[in-house]
Amino acid sequence: MTTPTQSAELLAATTLLRFATAGSVDDGKSTLVGRLLHDSKSVLTDQLEAVEHASRNRGQEAPDLALLTDGLRAEREQGITIDVAYRYFATARRRFILADTPGHVQYTRNMVTGASTAELAVVLVDARNGVVEQTRRHAAVAALLRVPHVVLAVNKMDLVDYAEPVFAAIAEEFTAYAASLGVPEITAIPISALAGDNVVEPSANMDWYGGPTVLEHLETVPVSHDLTACHARFPVQYVIRPQTAEHPDYRGYAGQIAAGVFRVGDPVTVLPSGRTTTVEGIDLLGESVNVAWAPQSVTLRLTDDLDVSRGDLIAPTADAPATTQDVEATVCHVADEPLTVGRRVLLKHTTRTVKAIVKDIPSRLALDDLSQYPAPGRLVANDIGRVVVRTAEPLALDAYADSRRTGSFLLIDPADGTTLSAGMAGASFAAEAEQPAADDDAEWDF
Repeated sequence: MTTPTQSAELLAATTLLRFATAGSVDDGKSTLVGRLLHDSKSVLTDQLEAVEHASRNRGQEAPDLALLTDGLRAEREQGITIDVAYRYFATARRRFILADTPGHVQYTRNMVTGASTAELAVVLVDARNGVVEQTRRHAAVAALLRVPHVVLAVNKMDLVDYAEPVFAAIAEEFTAYAASLGVPEITAIPISALAGDNVVEPSANMDWYGGPTVLEHLETVPVSHDLTACHARFPVQYVIRPQTAEHPDYRGYAGQIAAGVFRVGDPVTVLPSGRTTTVEGIDLLGESVNVAWAPQSVTLRLTDDLDVSRGDLIAPTADAPATTQDVEATVCHVADEPLTVGRRVLLKHTTRTVKAIVKDIPSRLALDDLSQYPAPGRLVANDIGRVVVRTAEPLALDAYADSRRTGSFLLIDPADGTTLSAGMAGASFAAEAEQPAADDDAEWDF
Protein backbone atom coordinates (compact mmCIF):
# COMPACT_ATOMS: atom_id res chain seq x y z
CA MET A 1 0.00 0.00 0.00
CA THR A 2 1.34 3.42 -0.94
CA THR A 3 1.89 6.07 1.70
CA PRO A 4 0.40 9.58 1.35
CA THR A 5 3.85 10.87 0.41
CA GLN A 6 4.25 8.21 -2.28
CA SER A 7 0.78 8.96 -3.61
CA ALA A 8 1.60 12.66 -3.85
CA GLU A 9 4.84 11.88 -5.68
CA LEU A 10 2.96 9.57 -8.05
CA LEU A 11 0.41 12.25 -8.91
CA ALA A 12 3.13 14.83 -9.41
CA ALA A 13 4.90 12.53 -11.87
CA THR A 14 1.84 11.81 -14.02
CA THR A 15 0.43 14.01 -16.74
CA LEU A 16 -2.97 15.69 -16.75
CA LEU A 17 -5.64 15.17 -19.41
CA ARG A 18 -8.72 17.35 -19.66
CA PHE A 19 -11.49 15.64 -21.61
CA ALA A 20 -15.20 16.02 -22.21
CA THR A 21 -17.99 13.58 -23.04
CA ALA A 22 -20.77 14.42 -25.47
CA GLY A 23 -23.52 12.67 -27.37
CA SER A 24 -27.23 12.59 -27.98
CA VAL A 25 -29.85 12.01 -25.28
CA ASP A 26 -29.81 8.46 -23.83
CA ASP A 27 -26.58 7.51 -25.59
CA GLY A 28 -25.16 6.63 -22.18
CA LYS A 29 -22.66 9.39 -21.38
CA SER A 30 -23.28 9.47 -17.65
CA THR A 31 -23.26 5.67 -17.49
CA LEU A 32 -19.90 5.64 -19.29
CA VAL A 33 -18.47 8.18 -16.86
CA GLY A 34 -19.85 6.23 -13.92
CA ARG A 35 -18.36 3.02 -15.29
CA LEU A 36 -14.98 4.72 -15.75
CA LEU A 37 -15.01 5.97 -12.18
CA HIS A 38 -16.28 2.68 -10.75
CA ASP A 39 -14.04 0.28 -12.64
CA SER A 40 -10.93 2.43 -12.18
CA LYS A 41 -11.56 2.34 -8.41
CA SER A 42 -12.10 6.11 -8.29
CA VAL A 43 -15.38 6.02 -6.35
CA LEU A 44 -15.41 6.40 -2.59
CA THR A 45 -17.30 3.80 -0.59
CA ASP A 46 -19.89 6.25 0.72
CA GLN A 47 -20.52 7.56 -2.80
CA LEU A 48 -21.16 4.05 -4.10
CA GLU A 49 -23.43 3.27 -1.15
CA ALA A 50 -25.44 6.44 -1.83
CA VAL A 51 -25.85 5.44 -5.51
CA GLU A 52 -26.89 1.92 -4.55
CA HIS A 53 -29.44 3.33 -2.10
CA ALA A 54 -30.86 5.75 -4.67
CA SER A 55 -31.03 2.97 -7.26
CA ARG A 56 -32.95 0.68 -4.90
CA ASN A 57 -35.42 3.48 -4.18
CA ARG A 58 -36.07 3.69 -7.92
CA GLY A 59 -36.72 -0.06 -8.14
CA GLN A 60 -33.41 -0.96 -9.79
CA GLU A 61 -31.58 -4.08 -8.71
CA ALA A 62 -28.12 -3.02 -9.93
CA PRO A 63 -26.60 0.37 -9.04
CA ASP A 64 -27.25 3.03 -11.69
CA LEU A 65 -23.73 4.34 -12.27
CA ALA A 66 -25.09 7.39 -14.10
CA LEU A 67 -26.08 8.76 -10.70
CA LEU A 68 -22.40 9.28 -9.91
CA THR A 69 -22.48 12.31 -12.21
CA ASP A 70 -26.15 13.29 -12.52
CA GLY A 71 -26.45 15.11 -9.22
CA LEU A 72 -29.27 17.58 -9.89
CA ARG A 73 -32.74 16.51 -8.80
CA ALA A 74 -34.16 17.29 -12.24
CA GLU A 75 -31.43 15.17 -13.84
CA ARG A 76 -32.28 12.16 -11.71
CA GLU A 77 -36.02 12.58 -12.19
CA GLN A 78 -35.77 12.87 -15.98
CA GLY A 79 -32.82 10.55 -16.48
CA ILE A 80 -30.91 13.15 -18.49
CA THR A 81 -27.86 15.36 -17.96
CA ILE A 82 -28.64 19.08 -17.77
CA ASP A 83 -25.57 20.78 -16.36
CA VAL A 84 -21.88 20.11 -16.97
CA ALA A 85 -20.62 17.73 -14.27
CA TYR A 86 -16.90 17.92 -13.56
CA ARG A 87 -15.13 14.93 -12.06
CA TYR A 88 -11.53 14.51 -11.00
CA PHE A 89 -9.87 11.10 -10.86
CA ALA A 90 -6.48 9.52 -11.37
CA THR A 91 -4.83 6.26 -12.33
CA ALA A 92 -1.22 5.21 -11.96
CA ARG A 93 -0.48 6.64 -15.41
CA ARG A 94 -2.39 9.93 -15.60
CA ARG A 95 -4.63 12.43 -13.83
CA PHE A 96 -7.95 13.44 -15.38
CA ILE A 97 -10.37 16.34 -15.30
CA LEU A 98 -13.58 15.14 -16.91
CA ALA A 99 -16.50 17.27 -18.07
CA ASP A 100 -19.70 15.25 -18.56
CA THR A 101 -21.79 17.46 -20.86
CA PRO A 102 -25.51 17.26 -21.66
CA GLY A 103 -26.83 15.51 -24.75
CA HIS A 104 -30.17 17.26 -25.19
CA VAL A 105 -30.13 19.82 -28.00
CA GLN A 106 -31.45 22.42 -25.55
CA TYR A 107 -28.21 22.16 -23.55
CA THR A 108 -25.68 22.09 -26.40
CA ARG A 109 -24.38 25.38 -25.02
CA ASN A 110 -23.10 23.46 -22.01
CA MET A 111 -21.06 21.23 -24.31
CA VAL A 112 -19.31 24.36 -25.56
CA THR A 113 -18.42 25.18 -21.95
CA GLY A 114 -17.15 21.71 -21.17
CA ALA A 115 -15.11 21.27 -24.35
CA SER A 116 -13.58 24.76 -24.45
CA THR A 117 -10.56 23.67 -22.40
CA ALA A 118 -10.57 19.97 -23.34
CA GLU A 119 -7.72 18.23 -25.13
CA LEU A 120 -9.92 15.25 -25.99
CA ALA A 121 -13.63 14.76 -26.61
CA VAL A 122 -15.46 11.45 -26.25
CA VAL A 123 -18.51 11.49 -28.54
CA LEU A 124 -20.97 8.69 -27.78
CA VAL A 125 -23.27 7.12 -30.35
CA ASP A 126 -26.06 4.63 -29.65
CA ALA A 127 -25.24 1.60 -31.82
CA ARG A 128 -28.97 1.19 -32.57
CA ASN A 129 -29.39 4.75 -33.87
CA GLY A 130 -26.05 5.52 -35.49
CA VAL A 131 -24.91 9.04 -36.28
CA VAL A 132 -27.73 11.54 -35.70
CA GLU A 133 -27.95 15.33 -36.02
CA GLN A 134 -26.83 15.92 -32.44
CA THR A 135 -23.79 13.70 -33.07
CA ARG A 136 -22.85 15.90 -36.01
CA ARG A 137 -23.44 19.02 -33.92
CA HIS A 138 -21.09 17.77 -31.20
CA ALA A 139 -18.46 16.85 -33.78
CA ALA A 140 -18.75 20.33 -35.28
CA VAL A 141 -18.38 21.98 -31.87
CA ALA A 142 -15.32 19.85 -31.10
CA ALA A 143 -13.80 20.84 -34.45
CA LEU A 144 -14.60 24.53 -33.96
CA LEU A 145 -13.01 24.47 -30.51
CA ARG A 146 -9.91 22.83 -32.02
CA VAL A 147 -10.07 19.82 -29.70
CA PRO A 148 -7.05 17.85 -30.97
CA HIS A 149 -8.31 14.32 -30.19
CA VAL A 150 -11.80 12.87 -30.67
CA VAL A 151 -12.91 9.41 -29.54
CA LEU A 152 -16.02 7.88 -31.09
CA ALA A 153 -17.49 5.54 -28.48
CA VAL A 154 -20.12 3.35 -30.14
CA ASN A 155 -22.17 2.44 -27.07
CA LYS A 156 -24.82 -0.20 -26.34
CA MET A 157 -23.11 -2.80 -28.49
CA ASP A 158 -24.78 -5.40 -26.27
CA LEU A 159 -28.14 -4.37 -27.75
CA VAL A 160 -26.98 -5.11 -31.32
CA ASP A 161 -25.44 -8.49 -30.42
CA TYR A 162 -21.93 -7.03 -30.51
CA ALA A 163 -22.10 -7.02 -34.33
CA GLU A 164 -18.92 -5.80 -36.00
CA PRO A 165 -20.67 -4.56 -39.19
CA VAL A 166 -22.85 -2.21 -37.12
CA PHE A 167 -19.78 -0.70 -35.47
CA ALA A 168 -17.85 -0.49 -38.73
CA ALA A 169 -20.63 1.36 -40.56
CA ILE A 170 -21.03 3.93 -37.78
CA ALA A 171 -17.27 4.42 -37.43
CA GLU A 172 -16.87 4.96 -41.17
CA GLU A 173 -19.68 7.53 -41.36
CA PHE A 174 -18.52 9.50 -38.33
CA THR A 175 -14.84 9.42 -39.29
CA ALA A 176 -15.59 10.77 -42.75
CA TYR A 177 -17.73 13.56 -41.30
CA ALA A 178 -15.25 14.56 -38.57
CA ALA A 179 -12.30 14.40 -40.97
CA SER A 180 -14.10 16.79 -43.34
CA LEU A 181 -14.25 19.25 -40.40
CA GLY A 182 -10.48 19.01 -39.96
CA VAL A 183 -10.43 16.94 -36.76
CA PRO A 184 -6.80 15.75 -36.70
CA GLU A 185 -7.26 12.43 -34.88
CA ILE A 186 -10.31 10.18 -34.56
CA THR A 187 -10.33 6.89 -32.62
CA ALA A 188 -13.38 4.60 -32.75
CA ILE A 189 -14.03 2.16 -29.87
CA PRO A 190 -17.02 -0.25 -29.55
CA ILE A 191 -18.29 -0.33 -25.96
CA SER A 192 -21.12 -1.23 -23.63
CA ALA A 193 -21.02 1.22 -20.75
CA LEU A 194 -23.74 -0.67 -18.89
CA ALA A 195 -21.95 -4.04 -19.10
CA GLY A 196 -18.44 -2.58 -18.95
CA ASP A 197 -17.24 -3.89 -22.31
CA ASN A 198 -14.09 -2.06 -23.51
CA VAL A 199 -14.49 0.75 -20.98
CA VAL A 200 -11.77 -0.21 -18.50
CA GLU A 201 -11.44 -3.93 -19.21
CA PRO A 202 -11.27 -5.51 -22.70
CA SER A 203 -14.49 -7.12 -23.84
CA ALA A 204 -14.81 -10.89 -24.11
CA ASN A 205 -17.79 -10.38 -26.42
CA MET A 206 -15.95 -8.50 -29.18
CA ASP A 207 -12.87 -10.54 -30.02
CA TRP A 208 -12.94 -8.95 -33.48
CA TYR A 209 -11.81 -5.65 -31.94
CA GLY A 210 -8.10 -5.38 -31.24
CA GLY A 211 -7.80 -1.72 -30.25
CA PRO A 212 -7.51 -0.05 -26.82
CA THR A 213 -10.20 0.28 -24.20
CA VAL A 214 -11.51 3.75 -23.45
CA LEU A 215 -9.37 4.09 -20.31
CA GLU A 216 -6.27 2.72 -22.04
CA HIS A 217 -6.64 5.30 -24.80
CA LEU A 218 -7.21 8.09 -22.28
CA GLU A 219 -4.06 7.04 -20.42
CA THR A 220 -1.85 6.88 -23.50
CA VAL A 221 -3.07 9.57 -25.90
CA PRO A 222 -0.30 12.15 -26.32
CA VAL A 223 -1.13 15.54 -24.85
CA SER A 224 0.95 18.67 -24.65
CA HIS A 225 0.57 21.41 -22.06
CA ASP A 226 3.55 23.32 -23.38
CA LEU A 227 2.19 26.82 -23.85
CA THR A 228 5.69 28.24 -23.86
CA ALA A 229 6.07 27.70 -27.61
CA CYS A 230 3.00 29.85 -28.31
CA HIS A 231 2.95 33.60 -28.91
CA ALA A 232 3.65 35.28 -25.55
CA ARG A 233 0.58 37.10 -24.26
CA PHE A 234 -0.08 38.76 -20.89
CA PRO A 235 -3.58 40.18 -20.30
CA VAL A 236 -3.42 42.71 -17.45
CA GLN A 237 -5.90 41.95 -14.67
CA TYR A 238 -4.94 44.46 -12.01
CA VAL A 239 -2.58 47.39 -11.47
CA ILE A 240 -0.63 47.16 -8.20
CA ARG A 241 0.28 50.61 -6.89
CA PRO A 242 0.69 50.38 -3.06
CA GLN A 243 2.23 53.87 -2.56
CA THR A 244 3.46 52.92 0.91
CA ALA A 245 6.58 54.04 2.73
CA GLU A 246 8.17 50.66 1.95
CA HIS A 247 7.19 50.75 -1.74
CA PRO A 248 6.66 54.41 -2.65
CA ASP A 249 7.27 54.03 -6.38
CA TYR A 250 6.19 50.43 -7.01
CA ARG A 251 4.02 49.97 -10.09
CA GLY A 252 3.26 46.45 -11.23
CA TYR A 253 0.78 44.80 -13.57
CA ALA A 254 -0.70 41.56 -12.26
CA GLY A 255 -2.28 38.77 -14.26
CA GLN A 256 -1.92 35.26 -15.60
CA ILE A 257 0.37 34.64 -18.55
CA ALA A 258 -1.98 33.31 -21.24
CA ALA A 259 0.78 31.86 -23.40
CA GLY A 260 4.48 31.97 -24.03
CA VAL A 261 7.45 33.13 -21.95
CA PHE A 262 8.42 36.54 -20.56
CA ARG A 263 11.95 37.43 -19.48
CA VAL A 264 13.46 40.43 -17.77
CA GLY A 265 14.84 42.76 -20.45
CA ASP A 266 12.36 41.67 -23.14
CA PRO A 267 11.14 44.51 -25.40
CA VAL A 268 7.34 44.53 -25.13
CA THR A 269 4.40 46.44 -26.55
CA VAL A 270 1.29 47.43 -24.62
CA LEU A 271 -1.88 47.01 -26.65
CA PRO A 272 -4.08 48.56 -27.86
CA SER A 273 -2.09 51.77 -27.28
CA GLY A 274 0.98 50.44 -29.12
CA ARG A 275 3.43 52.00 -26.64
CA THR A 276 6.72 50.10 -26.29
CA THR A 277 8.99 49.52 -23.30
CA THR A 278 10.95 46.67 -21.70
CA VAL A 279 10.29 44.25 -18.85
CA GLU A 280 12.19 45.65 -15.87
CA GLY A 281 11.22 42.93 -13.40
CA ILE A 282 8.98 39.93 -12.78
CA ASP A 283 7.53 39.13 -9.35
CA LEU A 284 6.29 35.60 -8.66
CA LEU A 285 4.88 34.62 -5.26
CA GLY A 286 6.63 37.56 -3.61
CA GLU A 287 10.01 36.80 -5.15
CA SER A 288 11.76 38.40 -8.10
CA VAL A 289 12.48 36.03 -10.99
CA ASN A 290 14.19 36.46 -14.35
CA VAL A 291 11.75 34.39 -16.40
CA ALA A 292 8.09 33.35 -16.18
CA TRP A 293 5.86 31.27 -18.44
CA ALA A 294 2.23 30.28 -19.00
CA PRO A 295 0.09 29.64 -17.04
CA GLN A 296 1.89 31.29 -14.10
CA SER A 297 0.27 34.24 -12.35
CA VAL A 298 2.85 37.00 -12.01
CA THR A 299 3.36 40.74 -11.72
CA LEU A 300 5.28 42.46 -14.51
CA ARG A 301 7.19 45.67 -13.86
CA LEU A 302 7.96 47.85 -16.86
CA THR A 303 10.86 50.23 -17.41
CA ASP A 304 8.70 53.20 -18.39
CA ASP A 305 5.67 54.64 -16.60
CA LEU A 306 3.02 53.97 -19.23
CA ASP A 307 -0.74 54.25 -19.01
CA VAL A 308 -1.53 50.56 -18.52
CA SER A 309 -4.80 49.33 -17.03
CA ARG A 310 -6.99 46.24 -16.75
CA GLY A 311 -7.83 44.87 -20.19
CA ASP A 312 -4.56 45.90 -21.83
CA LEU A 313 -2.42 43.19 -23.39
CA ILE A 314 1.37 43.02 -23.03
CA ALA A 315 3.15 41.15 -25.82
CA PRO A 316 6.69 40.91 -27.25
CA THR A 317 7.32 43.80 -29.60
CA ALA A 318 8.60 41.47 -32.32
CA ASP A 319 5.51 39.25 -32.05
CA ALA A 320 2.67 41.59 -31.12
CA PRO A 321 -0.77 40.84 -32.58
CA ALA A 322 -2.45 43.39 -34.81
CA THR A 323 -5.29 45.39 -33.32
CA THR A 324 -8.66 45.63 -35.01
CA GLN A 325 -12.17 46.94 -34.47
CA ASP A 326 -13.71 44.61 -37.07
CA VAL A 327 -13.83 41.09 -35.66
CA GLU A 328 -14.58 38.31 -38.13
CA ALA A 329 -15.30 35.03 -36.38
CA THR A 330 -17.38 31.92 -35.98
CA VAL A 331 -19.74 31.80 -33.01
CA CYS A 332 -21.76 29.15 -31.24
CA HIS A 333 -24.95 30.92 -30.17
CA VAL A 334 -25.90 29.72 -26.70
CA ALA A 335 -28.70 32.05 -25.59
CA ASP A 336 -32.43 31.50 -26.01
CA GLU A 337 -32.75 35.02 -27.41
CA PRO A 338 -31.65 35.22 -31.08
CA LEU A 339 -28.53 37.08 -32.18
CA THR A 340 -29.54 39.54 -34.90
CA VAL A 341 -27.79 41.98 -37.21
CA GLY A 342 -27.63 45.39 -35.52
CA ARG A 343 -27.67 43.89 -32.02
CA ARG A 344 -25.66 45.90 -29.49
CA VAL A 345 -23.52 43.65 -27.31
CA LEU A 346 -20.50 43.58 -25.04
CA LEU A 347 -17.48 41.68 -26.31
CA LYS A 348 -15.29 40.13 -23.61
CA HIS A 349 -11.78 39.13 -24.71
CA THR A 350 -9.41 37.94 -21.98
CA THR A 351 -9.64 40.69 -19.32
CA ARG A 352 -10.96 43.35 -21.72
CA THR A 353 -14.67 44.10 -22.21
CA VAL A 354 -15.75 46.59 -24.89
CA LYS A 355 -19.02 47.75 -26.44
CA ALA A 356 -19.76 46.30 -29.87
CA ILE A 357 -22.44 45.90 -32.52
CA VAL A 358 -23.19 42.91 -34.76
CA LYS A 359 -22.61 44.29 -38.26
CA ASP A 360 -23.34 41.17 -40.27
CA ILE A 361 -24.17 37.47 -40.05
CA PRO A 362 -22.89 36.21 -43.42
CA SER A 363 -23.80 32.55 -42.97
CA ARG A 364 -25.10 29.79 -40.76
CA LEU A 365 -23.66 26.27 -40.80
CA ALA A 366 -25.95 23.44 -41.94
CA LEU A 367 -24.84 20.41 -39.96
CA ASP A 368 -26.20 17.75 -42.27
CA ASP A 369 -23.90 18.53 -45.21
CA LEU A 370 -21.65 21.28 -43.74
CA SER A 371 -22.91 23.78 -46.29
CA GLN A 372 -23.19 27.47 -45.45
CA TYR A 373 -26.71 28.91 -45.41
CA PRO A 374 -26.12 32.48 -46.65
CA ALA A 375 -27.38 35.64 -44.96
CA PRO A 376 -29.64 34.07 -42.32
CA GLY A 377 -30.09 37.45 -40.62
CA ARG A 378 -30.06 35.85 -37.17
CA LEU A 379 -28.77 32.95 -35.14
CA VAL A 380 -30.99 31.07 -32.70
CA ALA A 381 -29.98 28.86 -29.78
CA ASN A 382 -27.39 26.21 -30.70
CA ASP A 383 -26.78 27.68 -34.18
CA ILE A 384 -23.22 27.90 -35.45
CA GLY A 385 -22.55 30.79 -37.78
CA ARG A 386 -20.10 33.39 -38.99
CA VAL A 387 -20.38 36.96 -37.78
CA VAL A 388 -18.77 40.36 -38.25
CA VAL A 389 -18.65 42.45 -35.08
CA ARG A 390 -17.59 46.10 -34.89
CA THR A 391 -16.10 47.10 -31.54
CA ALA A 392 -16.01 50.56 -30.01
CA GLU A 393 -12.33 50.15 -29.09
CA PRO A 394 -9.46 48.24 -30.73
CA LEU A 395 -8.82 44.65 -29.67
CA ALA A 396 -5.61 42.60 -29.90
CA LEU A 397 -7.03 39.27 -31.09
CA ASP A 398 -5.08 36.24 -32.24
CA ALA A 399 -6.57 33.71 -34.63
CA TYR A 400 -8.21 30.93 -32.63
CA ALA A 401 -6.18 28.41 -34.65
CA ASP A 402 -3.02 29.99 -33.20
CA SER A 403 -4.22 30.41 -29.62
CA ARG A 404 -7.34 29.03 -27.95
CA ARG A 405 -6.72 31.43 -25.05
CA THR A 406 -6.37 34.75 -26.90
CA GLY A 407 -8.36 33.87 -30.01
CA SER A 408 -11.65 33.32 -28.18
CA PHE A 409 -14.23 35.77 -26.87
CA LEU A 410 -17.77 36.05 -25.55
CA LEU A 411 -20.66 38.17 -26.74
CA ILE A 412 -22.68 39.37 -23.73
CA ASP A 413 -26.07 41.03 -23.31
CA PRO A 414 -25.28 44.49 -21.87
CA ALA A 415 -28.66 44.65 -20.16
CA ASP A 416 -28.38 41.64 -17.85
CA GLY A 417 -24.93 40.13 -18.42
CA THR A 418 -26.25 36.97 -20.10
CA THR A 419 -23.77 35.18 -22.35
CA LEU A 420 -25.12 35.24 -25.90
CA SER A 421 -22.43 33.57 -28.02
CA ALA A 422 -19.01 32.00 -27.72
CA GLY A 423 -16.73 33.23 -30.50
CA MET A 424 -13.59 31.98 -32.20
CA ALA A 425 -11.67 34.47 -34.32
CA GLY A 426 -10.44 33.43 -37.75
CA ALA A 427 -11.29 30.47 -39.96
CA SER A 428 -14.04 28.11 -38.81
CA PHE A 429 -12.49 24.69 -39.19
CA ALA A 430 -8.94 23.43 -39.58
CA ALA A 431 -9.79 22.11 -43.05
CA GLU A 432 -10.84 25.62 -44.14
CA ALA A 433 -7.67 27.18 -42.77
CA GLU A 434 -5.54 24.84 -44.88
CA GLN A 435 -7.36 25.63 -48.13
CA PRO A 436 -6.56 28.67 -50.29
CA ALA A 437 -9.24 31.32 -50.25
CA ALA A 438 -11.61 31.50 -53.21
CA ASP A 439 -13.42 34.62 -54.39
CA ASP A 440 -14.84 37.03 -51.83
CA ASP A 441 -18.40 35.87 -52.37
CA ALA A 442 -17.62 32.25 -51.59
CA GLU A 443 -15.17 32.48 -48.71
CA TRP A 444 -14.23 34.84 -45.94
CA ASP A 445 -10.97 36.70 -46.31
CA PHE A 446 -9.25 36.29 -42.96
